[in-house]
Amino acid sequence: MAPASYPAPGPGPDDGAADMGRALELAASVRTTTSPNPWVGAVLVAGHSRFEGATEAPGGRHAEVVALQAAGDRAEGATLFTTLEPCAHVGRTPPCAEALVRAGVRRVVISVLDSDPQVAGRGAQYLRDHGVSVEVGLGEEATAEVLAPYLKHRRTGRPWVVLKLAATLDGRIAAPDGSSRWLSGEEARADVQRLRAESDAVLVGAATVRRDDPELTVRGESVPERQPLRVVLGHAADDARVHPALQFEGDLEPVLDELGAKGVLQLLVEGGAHVAHAFHQGALVDRYVLYLVPALFGGDDAVPMFAGPGASSMEGLWRGRLLSVLRLGPDVRIELAA
Repeated sequence: MAPASYPAPGPGPDDGAADMGRALELAASVRTTTSPNPWVGAVLVAGHSRFEGATEAPGGRHAEVVALQAAGDRAEGATLFTTLEPCAHVGRTPPCAEALVRAGVRRVVISVLDSDPQVAGRGAQYLRDHGVSVEVGLGEEATAEVLAPYLKHRRTGRPWVVLKLAATLDGRIAAPDGSSRWLSGEEARADVQRLRAESDAVLVGAATVRRDDPELTVRGESVPERQPLRVVLGHAADDARVHPALQFEGDLEPVLDELGAKGVLQLLVEGGAHVAHAFHQGALVDRYVLYLVPALFGGDDAVPMFAGPGASSMEGLWRGRLLSVLRLGPDVRIELAA
């Protein structure tokens, strides 16, 4: 993404929320290109101009450096708004905190501190130790939501798990004969492609591979530069279209550990009903994305969303937190937080 400069806003109260909001927009714009690094946005306020940056693909510049280089000498005495704490360690690129000090930035406003053990407050402390004013927490809730997969991965070593299900209003995901194409409409399927593009890996069970022979690739307008890893629970035939794929047997938690070690920040679980049940019952899901279709199978013999025992009483009922409800063509997309 090319750096940009734009005029400062007109007179009026300004607590920096607009600049941090713009930094968050920049972060979201590179969501599919930076992993396993975080997607970060930055806005540098220098006099009456703003200079912005977003993190480049792995090995490229971080957002702070993009903004600094766009500003040049005008960075001296400036204020930087950044969605994530600047790094203070040497990775594929030099430390951003050092670059900010060298450029003479006077003030840095950080939305969230980095949960990576290599950073974890060290970037903010380095800046303070070198005379830079540091503030933390502006827009923290919104930024933590956008960066949730990265923050969880750095904190736990495991990916952020998104369970996606398309179902009829009576809670069925396939006909009794196993067929399910196409249950949802075009708009919902396009949204699934966006979810895949944002994910580092897509997982299904071997039964789904045998029944549907999916490719699990990103198609349409959301195709990223790098396709997500394809993961199968169980064994897929050598000629299955899902290949090349990682194949796992056994408990799910070691699978998540191994995927996390491979740099998978977000895992999209696409099915089937037994796999969905295993992730749900294991309390391993961070987000549920449900596409509800205005249709009814009208019986109890179609395939349910979850195949396996559920809550035995109202006291055991799982209740999530409703995040959003969106109409997509004829269907409704519901997102729940665990």
